[in-house]
Amino acid sequence: MRVTRVALAVALLLGACTADRPPPPPERGGGLVAQVASYEPVAGGGNRLIVGLLTEDNLFVSGGEASFALAFLGEEGGAPQPSGKTAATYLPIVEPGAAPPPPRPTIGPASQVGRGVYAAYDVSFDRAGPWQVEVSVEVGGSTRKATAAFQVLPESLVPGVGEKAPRTENLTLDTPDAPPGAIDSRAATGQAVPDPELHRTTIAELIRRGRPFLAVFATPVYCVSRFCGPITDMVDGLREEWGDRVAFVHVEIWRDFQGQVVNQAAAEWLQTPDGGLTEPWIFLVGADGRVIARWDNVATPQEVEPFLDDLPAD
Repeated sequence: MRVTRVALAVALLLGACTADRPPPPPERGGGLVAQVASYEPVAGGGNRLIVGLLTEDNLFVSGGEASFALAFLGEEGGAPQPSGKTAATYLPIVEPGAAPPPPRPTIGPASQVGRGVYAAYDVSFDRAGPWQVEVSVEVGGSTRKATAAFQVLPESLVPGVGEKAPRTENLTLDTPDAPPGAIDSRAATGQAVPDPELHRTTIAELIRRGRPFLAVFATPVYCVSRFCGPITDMVDGLREEWGDRVAFVHVEIWRDFQGQVVNQAAAEWLQTPDGGLTEPWIFLVGADGRVIARWDNVATPQEVEPFLDDLPAD
């Protein structure tokens, strides 16, 4: 089972385990570097498109709003075919000690401006294939731009909204002979499994009981970025507030990282036909066992909480 790991741009902004289909290299322009951080934009509507911005000398662009201009690239060498513009808002990545995002797009080191991505919602692509996004931000009274190419897939490779969730027997604290590090990679060196309430039950049991759940698939230790741990902790923080409406589950990616063995539960949800996977992912599944919403790579409480609020209380 083969899983490789790549990171965004300079391996500082975002990272993930990914299949052998890495994104195109960042394109440079106007002093900025853009990288599409969405794992699998698909043809049709309802896409969340997230893009990270840095400068060519590796400073971060953070805060405020941006504009995305989309274009289908078509055949190699052909002119891009414009497909409209959409507004994008900044999503800060929550890390311990992170600086709050500035109110307007600002360039600086992560210690001063934080780091995150710009996100546009309900983005539509009228066909699969190669696309381009031109990102525009107003910084210091001038417009700065950068472009990035990316692939739009004909259909989702992991469970999509409306699809039945896999009835996965993920490892829990009660699974006989389960190595602690296979339950949560942070326990691989002998410490207790953190966030224990995320490891109490299986997804299969929750679906059988008709219990809605929020599942985070992440490897806090082995993720190229440092965000899988904070994202898992963010999900545990949501559990403290929303546990009366939904169950919460963490699925560790690796059964044995050194041997490159993926947990079967992670494979059932995320393994692609070419043998790789992407992570982190968060999925919200309803009482009927179907996916209500999903978030790839970067997720914030502000994005997730409205969906939790719509669920009926127990």
